[in-house]
Amino acid sequence: MPDTVREGGCGCGAVRYRVTGEPIFVNNCHCTQCQQQTGSTSVVNAFFEAERIEVLEGELSENTVTAGSGGPHIIVRCATCGTALWSHYPRMGRNGSGLRVGTLDDSGAFTPDAVIFSAEKMPWVALPEAIPAFEKTYDFREVLPPERVARLRELSKRAAA
Repeated sequence: MPDTVREGGCGCGAVRYRVTGEPIFVNNCHCTQCQQQTGSTSVVNAFFEAERIEVLEGELSENTVTAGSGGPHIIVRCATCGTALWSHYPRMGRNGSGLRVGTLDDSGAFTPDAVIFSAEKMPWVALPEAIPAFEKTYDFREVLPPERVARLRELSKRAAA
């Protein structure tokens, strides 16, 4: 069975990308850092192996901020308009990418596996009942199916190497 292919891009249209396959996991993060970095209530990231994302056109820029872990969080943006397209987080290094789901042409393509850092959400935000919510983070092994846990472990090994 062929992999699913989805496309997306930035706000101005200068960058277009393609992502192949299904994500390892999808989080809706409500931490205060995500709120500050997006200027919104939260962010929805679909995590993929970096090689599954292909830039079709446009120029990218990168900004590095400090992740909650203290390591480098690299935000990949459209060089023209600054839209955040995906990030590389310390745990996965450049081997994994947290794709901003809102930049997909079909932004409703993925439902989060979990809501994280719900303790930091804005007080008026209502969380969906059908998605597990965690005050901080969670043990992936308790939420994800074994094949996705294996993909995540492989990414972590690659990042450590």
